[in-house]
Amino acid sequence: MTATHSPATAKPVLRSDYQRSVAEYWNKERDPVNLRLGDVDGLYHHHYGLGDYDPAVLRAPAEIRDQAVIAEMHRMETAQADVLLDHLGDVRPHHRLLDAGCGRGGTSIMANLRFGCEVDGVSISEEQVAFANARARERGVDDRVRYHFRNMLDTGFETGSRKAIWNNESTMYVDLHELFAEHARQLEIGGRYVTITGCYNDVTGGRSKAVSQIDQHYTCNIHPRSAYFKAMQANNLVPIAVVDLTPTAIPYWELREQSSVATGVEAPFLKAYREGSFHYLLIAADRI
Repeated sequence: MTATHSPATAKPVLRSDYQRSVAEYWNKERDPVNLRLGDVDGLYHHHYGLGDYDPAVLRAPAEIRDQAVIAEMHRMETAQADVLLDHLGDVRPHHRLLDAGCGRGGTSIMANLRFGCEVDGVSISEEQVAFANARARERGVDDRVRYHFRNMLDTGFETGSRKAIWNNESTMYVDLHELFAEHARQLEIGGRYVTITGCYNDVTGGRSKAVSQIDQHYTCNIHPRSAYFKAMQANNLVPIAVVDLTPTAIPYWELREQSSVATGVEAPFLKAYREGSFHYLLIAADRI
């Protein structure tokens, strides 16, 4: 979809200079850490990995070492998406889901494969939307998985139409109160919202230098941990699970730092995690 307006709202998709700058960043982004990993099996993610890595990949013969490391990193990021999907609750084939800030669409396709239901993804990057729709067509699931050039703060989708909604590392680009108000509008009563996100630790007293470096790298605005719970409470979303994934996120970054697709942001991530100024959280909440 290449129109500049969401058909249901007839409003501009990009509504501020900041949103335009974020869209420009992701429209131009061709980072091998996203593309080469997705090339492994055609699932293209825009998030990080979980779990321990197999140290044997670092001892592989030189001619296959890089390929082995890339495949292992992709296995870990797919495992992260599985953890998110595990928390979506009782999803059936007749339900409709929303992937808010869908990137190149990998988690949406995984959700369809697991549940058999319809999934809509939204992104403010037209390049990401076109790429993701092409992958859905290649897999023959484009009748069930569709990606849209829309703003996740005002998607135009029907009120109460979604059984579950998720953000996978995309909440740091928006105001949380606006986001959760829109999610609450779209969720049916009893529907489930899940996010996996990096957030800074309020206890340590504001953004650390390492967290600020992450913000700068991704043109984002990482929120404090407490902001998530305040915004959920204000928008009829009641947390039922909060999981600190930080310890299981560190191995991914340790392996990525030694890979051919390292971008330089690995050191700030590892420092922020290890010093406790940054947390990698999963929050699941029910719409009441």
